[in-house]
Amino acid sequence: MAVPITVLDCDLLLYGRGHRTLDRFKLDDVTDEYLMSMYGFPRQFIYYLVELLGASLSRPTQRSRAISPETQILAALGFYTSGSFQTRMGDAIGISQASMSRCVAHVTEALVERASQFIHFPADEAAVQSLKDEFYGLAGMPGVIGVVDCIHVAIKAPNAEDLSYVNRKGLHSLNCLIVCDIRGALMTVETSWPGSLQDCAVLQQSSLSSQFETGMHKDSWLLGKFASVNLQWCLCVVLVGQE
Repeated sequence: MAVPITVLDCDLLLYGRGHRTLDRFKLDDVTDEYLMSMYGFPRQFIYYLVELLGASLSRPTQRSRAISPETQILAALGFYTSGSFQTRMGDAIGISQASMSRCVAHVTEALVERASQFIHFPADEAAVQSLKDEFYGLAGMPGVIGVVDCIHVAIKAPNAEDLSYVNRKGLHSLNCLIVCDIRGALMTVETSWPGSLQDCAVLQQSSLSSQFETGMHKDSWLLGKFASVNLQWCLCVVLVGQE
């Protein structure tokens, strides 16, 4: 005998049929100040994300209360800004905490799929030379095309017995390697390293290191603050304390 399956609408169960539907939230109904305070980005950038991700976020559904791409993006930006799935952010756009969580996952997946369009080293010699000229104009450093560093991103413990993700502060994290240009735009990101691995080890074992060692970025250097790294392509910053 077939078992009937019921798809539950979390928003309908939590708020009832009188609750404001998701598509009624319009960007034009709120001020720029509100958008910046709640979602961390201006109106035009949010519209740009809707255009960029709209096709990926418009999933076929038989539900009359399908969440629009615009609302999904607002939910994700709200989470990125606040770091919380709690009701304050969901109530602002009229969705439940469960729906908020799904929106964040969908938008994040869509962004990751397009990451390579925006996060990459310059592809032509003219763009590389432009980076070198900008760094030289800023601080007189010849040949520098970017700055490199590591940053820890907190995660939930993947396994109670696996200590490889526990960093020196006793927290579970990923040790992520990033390279930025002179404007702070990302040129590469590596997120596969466990938190217990020290910055120097991450840099030496990274695919970034392999690129430089094989001559992919010939006659170019990165600027970093890695204390015990001896790499020809990485210029280490020495901080001198003031007397």
